[in-house]
Amino acid sequence: MFKILKKQELATGIKLFEISAPEIAAKGQPGQFVIVRMDELSERIPLTIADFDRNRDTLTLIFQEVGRSTIDLGTMNEGDVILDIVGPLGKASEIEKFGKIICIGGGVGIAPIYPITRALKQAGNTVYSIIGARSREHLILEKEMQAISDYFFVVSDDGSTGEKGFVTDVLQRLMDEVKDVALVVAIGPLPMMKAASEMTRPYGIKTIVSLNPIMVDGTGMCGACRVAVGGNTMFACVDGPEFDGHQVDWSIAELRSRMFVNEEIIAMNKCCSGGEGQCQKQK
Repeated sequence: MFKILKKQELATGIKLFEISAPEIAAKGQPGQFVIVRMDELSERIPLTIADFDRNRDTLTLIFQEVGRSTIDLGTMNEGDVILDIVGPLGKASEIEKFGKIICIGGGVGIAPIYPITRALKQAGNTVYSIIGARSREHLILEKEMQAISDYFFVVSDDGSTGEKGFVTDVLQRLMDEVKDVALVVAIGPLPMMKAASEMTRPYGIKTIVSLNPIMVDGTGMCGACRVAVGGNTMFACVDGPEFDGHQVDWSIAELRSRMFVNEEIIAMNKCCSGGEGQCQKQK
């Protein structure tokens, strides 16, 4: 049982939970994830670790309410208890001194890129950070990311904050202007990670992405999270979640991400009330 110590709405539809989880906080590393089960009847939800505090024994999770399960999770409040949190799972990010690094976070992908960026900065790298969202009201962790970056850029689709455009626009500019970029780490929607990977390919810059496919057990047993990387079938839960973006078969990743769209619509329709379209936690 895991008690929610703090709940915060960071942006529209994006919530932060700080949770008492001593064993996970003691072992968690940037890039790893956990699987959350709200109660006995809930779906298992994989969430990348957004932060951890080994002194306070706390785990921080940030999630976007995009479907039935995450909307239900978002109804929980401070003092409530989550039934299961399994982790840390997956391979941790490779943290060492590479040199000049570009870290990109798109939308809720800013949450997992934050601890990775911080660790890379602490390892002595020069960090160029780019974060982006649809608009100002959807942007998260701006101050936190700026504090751990040597150079910092904000982008929004509508121009309501930072530059108007996409994170890949700034990426292209930096690759043209900055010499000897050693690594790009991009986390966010699949189209963004794909675009970033294709953009860095001609420059020969190693590019790491974090994949979040359909996942069930998180231990490699079910095979639901399989992805194609370098012509081989791999499992995001045990082989990842981070992979070489130049080796990912993005067409397969995009196809598998849409596998259960119809089922999600059915689940949403079952729990949504009237014209408001607001999901209510079922009794």
